[in-house]
Amino acid sequence: MPEAAAAGPSGSGILVAFDGPESVLAWSAIDDAVMGGLSSSRLVFATEGHADFIGTVSLANNGGFASVRTLPGAYSAPGMLSVRLRVRGDGRRYRLNLRTDDAWDGVSYQAALVPPVGQWGEVVLPIGEFAPRYRGRAVLAPALDPGKIRRLGLMIADRQPGPFRLSIGWLRSEAAAPG
Repeated sequence: MPEAAAAGPSGSGILVAFDGPESVLAWSAIDDAVMGGLSSSRLVFATEGHADFIGTVSLANNGGFASVRTLPGAYSAPGMLSVRLRVRGDGRRYRLNLRTDDAWDGVSYQAALVPPVGQWGEVVLPIGEFAPRYRGRAVLAPALDPGKIRRLGLMIADRQPGPFRLSIGWLRSEAAAPG
């Protein structure tokens, strides 16, 4: 299974590039089915050279979220000040999740991701926007340490039923403050 190239001491570099079919192999779905919901999702490689986070959100059985995340890997980026993503959206709000441990369940640092609708663009998420959450609820936890990132994830939990599609070209860490 592919491992991400660590950003290195400078804090800048590619975390994930969806440039081949193998680039999605380390990702798996964690949907509201874990609590009885009926939402579903997956991350698939598109032959145009990007990944698509696709699926359907269902509010049945108190559901309402779908997500994918990586297996634990080398995603640390000491000195990272922001995450830049090349994305194309569908008008819905997503979240980028960063985890600092290898556990299946635990604290996730989440930032809102609002991609451009119907066209490719870049979104910059400053590290300070990543808030600690546990099972969707805000929790008290230390600030995100970019040097300890072990998992990446994408989530939709906008309480809007129906199909969704978020296209992603790459995620990169940046040491320069967004401007």
